[in-house]
Amino acid sequence: MPAPLTPSSGQPDVARAAALFADPSRARMLKALGDGRALSGAVLAAEAGVGAPTASAHLARLLDAGLVTVRSSGRNRFYRLAGPEVGHALEALALIAPPLPITSLRDSGTTNALRRSRTCYDHLAGRLGVALMGTLLDRGLLTGHDGTHRPAAAVRDRASGYGHDHRYRLTPAGRTALHRLGIDLDALPPRRPLVRYCVDWSEQQHHLAGAAGAALTARLLALRWIRHGASPRVVHLTESGATGLANWIGLPPPD
Repeated sequence: MPAPLTPSSGQPDVARAAALFADPSRARMLKALGDGRALSGAVLAAEAGVGAPTASAHLARLLDAGLVTVRSSGRNRFYRLAGPEVGHALEALALIAPPLPITSLRDSGTTNALRRSRTCYDHLAGRLGVALMGTLLDRGLLTGHDGTHRPAAAVRDRASGYGHDHRYRLTPAGRTALHRLGIDLDALPPRRPLVRYCVDWSEQQHHLAGAAGAALTARLLALRWIRHGASPRVVHLTESGATGLANWIGLPPPD
């Protein structure tokens, strides 16, 4: 059994990692898991368009490599990405990958929907995620930078994935606003940074990550202000969500 893909003092085995993503069926499975939810092997087989035995073989390879985890519930096995780093690898590959040919209106709609609003592991991305972070900054609920990715001035930030060049913080007003929405910041996982940001691959702006970003996304789902779409990672802003976000922090209505 190969060793899991974990950091070490040696050079990263990029070729091995790339091979795991290279198979179209495995890539579709990983994309389906990209919103942080746990999915059954049957659902992942359907997403990949393969039979159960083939899906099991692919999932075994992903498990051996440490890219996914699994838990059993009765006779079913549910798979989840091993962590946000796997999701960020998918985001980075999306930035440089040639687009798949669009052969139907459904393909075109999915592509547009992903750019409009999607999940980046467990937090919001796309135009909605970027707009949400921009409004938090404009209203003085978040501080530290202006939310703009400037490639020429970037030191450690890249066009996709976690950002490192800036240090965002919730202001007292921001903490109050999240509490008013029903988020208990004191109850969030202490080991996870409260506020992080990602450089959004489609918008090339910052969106909110970290424990606060994940909690906010979970709360919006619980309120039904956003809902999961039919395609993996796609989320939709609901009518009540547009009204709720406008009332909560003055988020402008989407275009």
